[in-house]
Amino acid sequence: MLNFLSSFMRDGGYFMWVILLVWLTGLGICFFKFISLKSNDINGEKLFDKIKGLVLQNNVEEAINTCSGSKAILPKVLRAGLKRANEDRVLVEDAVSTSLMEHTPKLTYHLNYISLIANISTLIGLLGTIQGLIMSFAAVGDAEVTNKAQALANGIAKAMNTTAFGLISAITIMVLHTILTSKAIKMSDKIDEVSGKLVDLLSVKKRKDV
Repeated sequence: MLNFLSSFMRDGGYFMWVILLVWLTGLGICFFKFISLKSNDINGEKLFDKIKGLVLQNNVEEAINTCSGSKAILPKVLRAGLKRANEDRVLVEDAVSTSLMEHTPKLTYHLNYISLIANISTLIGLLGTIQGLIMSFAAVGDAEVTNKAQALANGIAKAMNTTAFGLISAITIMVLHTILTSKAIKMSDKIDEVSGKLVDLLSVKKRKDV
């Protein structure tokens, strides 16, 4: 296997190492994004149930403290709404909306770079293919008759290897991009849902108190 990989990289030429560098960069960003999303992936329903119990007990300060102990996005959004718990619904909605606009875009940070890297991998593979074909025809034209077949084979190997490696890199990154994007959208929807429930809860609580 090691001999095959060594031969595969060597026959493909220096573009293979460029693709490898791009691929590793993409994998690194994907890993960083996964960790970032993981840190924000909390049980929204459980958190809301806890806050709801505190709010119904008129213990808003404790609810705020509960949200203050986390660096995740959802608690920050809920905390912004809880700070306006005794004010009109419109002001609570404004506070929550402002916090959503401030924090939720962080869920999709770097996803566009991951998509770009997938496209770059494909294009570099194509560029390596074109270079290999150019070298093939140039070598065939300059080589002796007995060496033409070998020169052509070397050039085609360079062309096909860069195409294959570029596609392997692009497909891997595209799959990870799709998974991460789906997770980010799901988390964003959950944050919107729970923050909406908080607005309704505080509105109903205020009307009952009045």
